[in-house]
Amino acid sequence: MNLRRILPEETIRVGLRGQTKAEIIEELLDILASSGVVLDRAAALKALREREARMPTALQNGIALPHAKTDAVDRLIAALATKPEGVEFGSIDGKPTTIFVMTLSPLNRAGPHIQFLAEIGRLLGDEQIRTQVLNARTPDEVARILYQAGGTSADDRNGTL
Repeated sequence: MNLRRILPEETIRVGLRGQTKAEIIEELLDILASSGVVLDRAAALKALREREARMPTALQNGIALPHAKTDAVDRLIAALATKPEGVEFGSIDGKPTTIFVMTLSPLNRAGPHIQFLAEIGRLLGDEQIRTQVLNARTPDEVARILYQAGGTSADDRNGTL
């Protein structure tokens, strides 16, 4: 899986401003929308809210993976952002969430969506990687940590998925 293609540096942020789950979701969506890959922001937000209402996407260890399938995108896209002080997101362990990975994918393509969620979950499941990501000061630093851990070269811009 080519993390650089799905999660390019321009969709990585350090230090979210939002203070609530709703604000964080909108801020992550704005990151994706500003990169020009969201065809319909309102439809994407509706899909994200509906998905979150069905089953919260905060896991444990400070990680949340808000995601949805929607026709508002034509390929799998993702944004990652950190908030070291954390925010209440309804996590399984009851602790504040500090790393947020939002992904959107087309309704008709389940495979890449599931593969990406599994891969990012595997990477962030490693306490050392989580700590490095949270301590990173720039999106470039976060990107290097994840691309190296995920086996994606910093120069590999045309991989699969």
